Amino acid sequence: MTRASRPTPLPTALAVLATLALALAGCSGSTGDEPGSRLSGALVDPQLSEISGLAASRRHRDVLWLHDDGGNPERLFAVSTGGARRATFRLAGVPKTDWEDIAAFELDGRRYLLIADTGDNGGLRRTLQLHVVEEPATLKNARLKPAWSIAFRWPDGARDCEAVAVDAARGQVLLVSKKRQPPELFAVPLRPTDTGLQTATLLGRLAGVPRPDAAAVQRSPRGARLEGQVTAADLSPDGRTLAVMTYRYLLLYRRAPRQDWGRAVAQPARVQPLPWLPQAEALGWAADGRSLYATGEFVPAPLYRIAP
Repeated sequence: MTRASRPTPLPTALAVLATLALALAGCSGSTGDEPGSRLSGALVDPQLSEISGLAASRRHRDVLWLHDDGGNPERLFAVSTGGARRATFRLAGVPKTDWEDIAAFELDGRRYLLIADTGDNGGLRRTLQLHVVEEPATLKNARLKPAWSIAFRWPDGARDCEAVAVDAARGQVLLVSKKRQPPELFAVPLRPTDTGLQTATLLGRLAGVPRPDAAAVQRSPRGARLEGQVTAADLSPDGRTLAVMTYRYLLLYRRAPRQDWGRAVAQPARVQPLPWLPQAEALGWAADGRSLYATGEFVPAPLYRIAP
């Protein structure tokens, strides 16, 4: 979510520090509402503020790729699974309007990262961009160039999108809308046959996204409205489970053999509450596919490993 850079509000910062203190004190290793959530580390580096995308490296063990929001330089961070920044990479020749998600994938024996410049809070953008870079072999500050880029548009007018995933086996980039209810699932080609402007194809709509009850709406109308908005997504390494994050929930859509994604997301998701996060914005499967990493937009922020 693009916004002017600002320090973490004091109550939020204190809540983060309290969460970290409890975890470090060894409170049974669990730090959230969900018993399968464990603290992996913490983001305390000021450079890692406004994180909006996370993907686990397919090339470097125990390394996560993070990026920040619009209004910041065109850069990727290589971060340990404990939260320590190991290297910063600048992307050459790539504008940054509103980067909102990142996905790691393998294609033709090479390991890549896809960066989604798809944020559109105001609903004003007529075209959007996806940039693919090859994962660097060495974690040392450097500049990267895109291997290829994809320009696309929505078929029926602007919408905000903060969640992407790559299904390399099917040659698709999957995109989930943020504010529309139910959220919509679109696809664009991962390797278009032409370099022109692509048009995203609607695959279906996500079933089973929790809706706030009347009591929640009465307590906090704005907060209740945000609960079901989609902020991140990722596809498991085996290509079978699409994980979708909202501000409050983790949703898991399992695809049966020979089933397309439109039909898969039309079935109710398995839903579990997220552990406490200061504005949940970033989610990615671990490289082994057994868990997911998640973090929030403010610093300091907990970095969780979630067992689905």
